This record gives sequence, C-alpha cells and structure tokens, in this order.
Amino acid sequence: MSEKNFTPREIVSELDRFIIGQGRAKRAVAIALRNRWRRRKVDAPLRDEIVPKNIIMIGSTGVGKTEIARRLARLAEAPFIKVEASKFTEVGYVGKDVESMIRELTEIAVKMVREEEGRRVKARASEQAEERLLDLLLPGQEAEPPQAPGAEESAADKRGATRERLREMLRRGELDRRSVELDGAPRAPRGPIEVVAATSLEEMSANLRDMLSNIVPSGRKRRKMKVTEALGFLADEEAGKLIDMDAVVKQAVERVEQNGIVFLDEIDKIASPRGEGRSFGPDVSREGVQRDILPIVEGSTVVTKYGVVKTDHILFIASGAFHVSKPSDLIPELQGRFPIRVELDTLTKDDFFRILTEPDNSLVKQYKAMMKTEGTQIEFDEQALREVSEIAAEVNAQLEDIGARRLHTVMEKLLEELSFTAPERSPQSVTIDRKYVSESLSDIVRDRDLSRYIL
Repeated sequence: MSEKNFTPREIVSELDRFIIGQGRAKRAVAIALRNRWRRRKVDAPLRDEIVPKNIIMIGSTGVGKTEIARRLARLAEAPFIKVEASKFTEVGYVGKDVESMIRELTEIAVKMVREEEGRRVKARASEQAEERLLDLLLPGQEAEPPQAPGAEESAADKRGATRERLREMLRRGELDRRSVELDGAPRAPRGPIEVVAATSLEEMSANLRDMLSNIVPSGRKRRKMKVTEALGFLADEEAGKLIDMDAVVKQAVERVEQNGIVFLDEIDKIASPRGEGRSFGPDVSREGVQRDILPIVEGSTVVTKYGVVKTDHILFIASGAFHVSKPSDLIPELQGRFPIRVELDTLTKDDFFRILTEPDNSLVKQYKAMMKTEGTQIEFDEQALREVSEIAAEVNAQLEDIGARRLHTVMEKLLEELSFTAPERSPQSVTIDRKYVSESLSDIVRDRDLSRYIL
C-alpha cells in the first residue's frame, strides 16, 4: 500500500490549485489526512484504538464541498465514493441499503489496485502479446513436412530471420492494416461461489450474474481484427494472466479499511427539524436511515463479494446545506461520530473572478482549449471576467444561490453564439471584452423572469 507523506500545509497548497477559498475546510481535511499518516507510525496496540475524526461540512450547493473531498482522495490515492444520504432508506423500506456504499467502495478499490498492477506488468505483457501476435502472423512448424537434420537447422534460421523482420515491421507500424484471427479466451471459473446478501434488485442481479459466470463460463469465440487492435487485446489478456487477483483483492480490502473515504452528501435531508413530529410520515424513515448509518460510521463489518470489510478506520465526510434543519437535529449518537464541523463560506464576486482565472482547470482555460480545436483563438479581457463574476453573483442573489455552478451557465450563455458559429468561421481570433459581455448577458440581470431559465 502506497504511503503519502504530505504535511497539512502541502495538502492545503495542493487543494488551492483547484479550489478557491474555503480555508477552514481545507485545513480540517488536511489535518484528517495527515492524522492517517501519523496513525500508521504509532505502535500496533495503540494504533488500532485511534479512529478517524469524521467531518461535517456545512454550506450551500456549489461552494466546493464535494470537490474538496474528491481532490483530497485523489491526492492520497485513496478509494473514494460519493453517495447521497437521501437515497438510502430504513431497513424494511424499498430503497438502497446503507451497506451498499462499502460494497461499492470495495469495488472501486479493487479496480484501482488492478489498474495499478496492470501498469506495473504492462511492459512484460506487451512483450508476450507481441510474441503471440508474431505466432499468428507467422504460421507454426506443425504443418511443415519432416526434413533432414541439416535442413531443419537451415529452416529454423530462415524462420527466425523472417520472424525478426516481421517484428521490425510490426514496431514500425507497417503491418497495422493487416487482419488476424484469434480466439477470445473463455472466462475461467474464479473459485468457490460466494453468495452475498443483497437488499436491492441491482445487487441481487449482479451477484446472480457472477454466480452464473462461474458455473457456465463463456466459450471461445473466433474474432477477426486489425493488428493494432489485436495487439491491445492480447496485451490485456496477458496482463490478466500476470496479475495475481488474490493479492489484488487483499490489497484492495486493506486500502479500503485503512485509507477509504466516504463522502455522505445531503445528510441534512435525513435530519428532521426539532419541533416536528417524528412518529409519522417520512420522518420514521429519516431517523431509521440515521440509525442504519450509525454502525457503519462507528465501525462494523460489511460482507462483500471480496470478503469482510471493517469500517472502523474509514474516513467519513458528510455535507449538507442545512437550510431547514441543523446538525444538532441529527440523532445524538450520529452527531458524536462527526466531531469536526466546518462551515463553508458563501462565494462572492471576487471569489468568482478567482475561480475563473486561478485554478489549473479554470473555466477560462477549458473554453480556450475547446474553442482552439475549432481553430478559434479566444482571449478574455480582465474587465470582461469581472463583469461575468458580478453578473453571476447578482443572479445568485436574486434567485437560488447555486454557488460556482452559476458560472458554468453564465459562461455557456456568454459563448453560445460563438460556439455555434465557430466551425463556419474558422480560423478566427476573438477577444471577449466588457462590451461583449454586457451585450450578451445584460438581459439576464434586467429580466428576472428570463434569468429563471438559466438554472
């Protein structure tokens, strides 16, 4: 398992490359990630007693809650899953089982580790795939009649020379247009059949397919494909043979247990405001979902098709707008499992301007790159971007505050005409100035009803 050794300051600095503002939230997640590294350095008896300090992020939509958690997981190379708490239901109701989040997280970890192992054996798999492809391009000796000993040596030399010439031609791409026929290998049984308890139709269907694939593996199918496609197909097949799936599963489960991050979005939707009745209506299910989530967050064992996964040291980051309810409306036991609470700031027009210009993946850079594919060079004047930021902030103030997502819709409206006509006017160079922005977007702010169509 890879071990990342980032200091909290380095983690915040890395998050700053993609997310503007929200310093308190960044500090909280940076400390949580560093505490994982510290925990691994503690001696074994005490190490098992140290549990992660789960976090609740409080803030409106579009202020960066999900992005902070996603970037943190990517930085730590940790299995990460985002789930909406409102999709879960209490046991006994029709809906998604809370344990499914851990099963899905384990699936993600297995895929992650398998891809890492695939990259590790890529060179060797490519070599073996090349040899197999040369065998297809150069017929074997089985069909050749028996020859005298001296003639056999001469034929073998000629065959070796021909094979090397084919290898050189293959590497130079001279054989790319040729076609070959090969057999798709049947799926081999993957060991004993596991029956995993599933509480949704999707999980039951997936488990049933896995069982049937073990009992009745698919047969061979003759396929004809181009040399380039065949080389990739054979490389994937050889990589699959070189990867030890038992080791992959073991490492994936360990990575989930020690490094996994679950982002529980919309947790405020399962909290009932105090003063409202909890004994009828949907509130029964709301509180029931909280009680079902509680053991997962506290630390329990979840049965997956890859074995038992312990959730004791998985980091849970919850988030919600909490416009109607408050974190204190959650059941006390669940509140206690989220000791760190961080309020995220509402984004201002200055924040919008920084979001447009500073991040490595800013919207301005994205639009420039996309329009460049059409032969259109666009440049944004600073005053134009400040005008866009001011309009986005004003629309958020007039209507629902959807945070930075408003910039996507405003920018899309701003460049709508240019995006439509770019293929016909290529090549061209366009400068977006304040006048261009005012003419394109002035009606949005003036007409409240019109702005409702830009969600």
